[in-house]
Amino acid sequence: MTGARKTLWDHVFTLLVTLIYIFLIAPILLVVLLSFSGGEFLALPMEGVSLRWFEALFNNSRFYEAAAHSFSLALVSALVNGVIGTLAAIYVIRFAPAQMTNPLRVLMSAPLMVPEILTAIALLFFFFEVGVGNRWSVAIQIGHILVTFPYVFLNVASALFNFDRSQEEAARSLGANGWLTFRRVTLPAIKPGVITGCLFAFVISFDIFNISLLLKSVGKNTLPLELFDYLRYNFDPTAAAVATVSIGLTFVAVLIVDATVGLRSLRF
Repeated sequence: MTGARKTLWDHVFTLLVTLIYIFLIAPILLVVLLSFSGGEFLALPMEGVSLRWFEALFNNSRFYEAAAHSFSLALVSALVNGVIGTLAAIYVIRFAPAQMTNPLRVLMSAPLMVPEILTAIALLFFFFEVGVGNRWSVAIQIGHILVTFPYVFLNVASALFNFDRSQEEAARSLGANGWLTFRRVTLPAIKPGVITGCLFAFVISFDIFNISLLLKSVGKNTLPLELFDYLRYNFDPTAAAVATVSIGLTFVAVLIVDATVGLRSLRF
């Protein structure tokens, strides 16, 4: 009886997990499907299959400029946070006083806990007060770095927390100095955490909306803002084509990570 009940609950749990996955994946598949629609509007059922909206996307220079701007912001955010996030994680895990470890973790994770719109408003007022309000290219980049910082910090901190320090002690006992030990032993061990954090930082920065809306330069949109402006006056599948290309780029990024460090080695 107990075995039959366990089997029943196993089936129920499997069904529940399957439904959750369908719920999460269905909107993505729907957007990709609509990008190939032959109709004039985003609507179901589709009116045939066509690549016309991808052609319209690739002929739209504004989307090119917005995508390039988003890519540069995301790349700089990922690279900068890869450095400062790793250094911050090393300090908090290795060198911070024991009583300060948890408060520092909460502080470093604060951008995840505060609603993004509140962070954007606070940054807007702050940059005007310190005189950066007329240099929005700097302001928006700082905003992107701030919001995506916790993703690198938390992943690297997790990798360091699970790292066996006896490997470092062995390297030091064999004559390696601190920098050589970090470069040859510590960094390769925490590399999956660093790459995961940078990947998260890049993807999140690429899609940030509120920070970009309030801190953007005049006439210089990121891709999410350009898509938002486009949908205000047009409701054709070009928007779905933009989303499909973005999903494809994310998928390619995941494949690159899998080919370099392997998805199983990533610490989420």
